[in-house]
Amino acid sequence: MAYVEISFVEEADAKAVTATIEDRLLHALAEENEQSNNESFVLKATDETGKILGGLSASTSYDWLLIKLLWVDDKVRGAGLGRRLVQLAEHEAQRLGCNAAWLDTSNEAAHRFYLGLGYEDFGVLANPPNRRLSSHRRWFMKKDL
Repeated sequence: MAYVEISFVEEADAKAVTATIEDRLLHALAEENEQSNNESFVLKATDETGKILGGLSASTSYDWLLIKLLWVDDKVRGAGLGRRLVQLAEHEAQRLGCNAAWLDTSNEAAHRFYLGLGYEDFGVLANPPNRRLSSHRRWFMKKDL
């Protein structure tokens, strides 16, 4: 192997380097694995002035929907906006040929929210007892569409 230098990337270059790594990884995976309809999409909810009240970022891969981000402004939580965003994302995923959806969350309220939408846990990461942040959990959840 020729000389290789490993270094931390400066914050200013991190997005570009990450995009390059992701592009090259996805290209390699596409060469090795049968592909499906891989799409990304973003939903936003706005008020009459155009202020963003919530949104969802998602992608599809191997006929699965991945909900990457879901956020709803505190002022409108509990009014069904999050549910509507997730349902629209699931509908779009079905249109794109997805069979199921998955996500992860470390927020207990979000975990309960997704359980109420029919998601179920398929894994949990937890810090060891008697260690820093021992109460932290990250739930990995899925749902058939």
